Amino acid sequence: MSDPYLPGSGSTDFRVTHYDLEIDYRVGSNRLAGRAVLSATAAATLGRIALDLAGLSVRRVTVDGRSARFTHRAGKLRVIPAKPVRGGFVVEVRYGGNPHPVRGRWGDIGWDELTDGALVASQPVGAPSWFPCNDRVSDKAAYRIAVTAEAPYTVRATGVLTARRRSAGTRTWVFERPEPTATYLVGVQIGRYEELPLGPGQTAFVPPRLRRTATRDLGRHAAMMTTLTGFFGPYPFADHQVVVADDDLDVPIEAQGMSVFGANHVDGRRTHERLVLHELAHQWFGNSLTVADWSHIWLNEGFATYAEWLWSEASGGRSVAAHATQWHATIAPLRGAFVLADPGLDNLFDQRVYKRGALTLHALRLRVGDTAFFALVRDWAIRHRHGSVTTGQFTALAAEHAGADLTDLFTAWLHRPALPPLPR
Repeated sequence: MSDPYLPGSGSTDFRVTHYDLEIDYRVGSNRLAGRAVLSATAAATLGRIALDLAGLSVRRVTVDGRSARFTHRAGKLRVIPAKPVRGGFVVEVRYGGNPHPVRGRWGDIGWDELTDGALVASQPVGAPSWFPCNDRVSDKAAYRIAVTAEAPYTVRATGVLTARRRSAGTRTWVFERPEPTATYLVGVQIGRYEELPLGPGQTAFVPPRLRRTATRDLGRHAAMMTTLTGFFGPYPFADHQVVVADDDLDVPIEAQGMSVFGANHVDGRRTHERLVLHELAHQWFGNSLTVADWSHIWLNEGFATYAEWLWSEASGGRSVAAHATQWHATIAPLRGAFVLADPGLDNLFDQRVYKRGALTLHALRLRVGDTAFFALVRDWAIRHRHGSVTTGQFTALAAEHAGADLTDLFTAWLHRPALPPLPR
């Protein structure tokens, strides 16, 4: 099924299993030249293949090695293969131009030109700003990403760095991400960065001028990783990268195996440490476990917010109960139609998705007890590792762990607009 919130994004006619992306980018001119090879499969015979690509020019398309006709307008690349496809097929697209974000109700999303570099922030519809894709949140694929940029710049991208090559004035960086990954979670970050070790398998890339403050603000990252693995089970990826851009950003960004912050998020006082924890928690909830469609977004944001509260208590800060009491009082007076299990497109990033989502988990914890709750959360993260999830799957698993009917609790917290009282 197509995403009810974004029916114009992506196609249900086929699934992509692997993207091979080769990007050549010049920072000064904001010029990108790309080659994308998509390995896909279709259950039925297709005479047309629709991909998402916005703001860039397409030079050539082949399907299974044969030239294909295509049209490209309004963000859709429609391909007519020389011969209809069924089962496995391969699409290659040669394209380029000056990438820019996709503009919409959430502002500018996607490839973003920085003062001296570039970054990608694609949630929820920005991926087509820099590569042709099937931009549907449930269509998760493996990736190989090769990025060439001028030699002074460091490139970080979704995946583990597997190769780095030098040529006259440029460097090429190659990353592999074998785990199934949603298009919006594929990131590229380009800047003048230095490496800052954070812990086993954890590295930050920061502008030299921010190294001291970033060292302080990211100093407990390894402890965060230990704490979250204790609650949620093994970290889902081979490593974790943290990138601090040299520009200010409105909000932090999570990508698969990566967290991205602005210069304004590091100040040497750990003012924004909760955001560091929040983005790390998304590696389990949002990235490894990706929502089947955007109506289930509370499963991403509620868990990441509750993880903030767990870390606060575990690290000697305010208790989970104190956070729950504060946020219940904060969101209780808010008016306007809002249902957590189906917040609607306009409320996709409403603070109630985050805070009421976390409160729902806390109410569940108080109902079933700590032993059953944390066993449930760990089972949820491990059982659906690298998969797509729904609210119904979570509530069913919760009832299984509780050994009881939880319909009344979930109806009140997830499906009715009124905010229930916080259990005592």
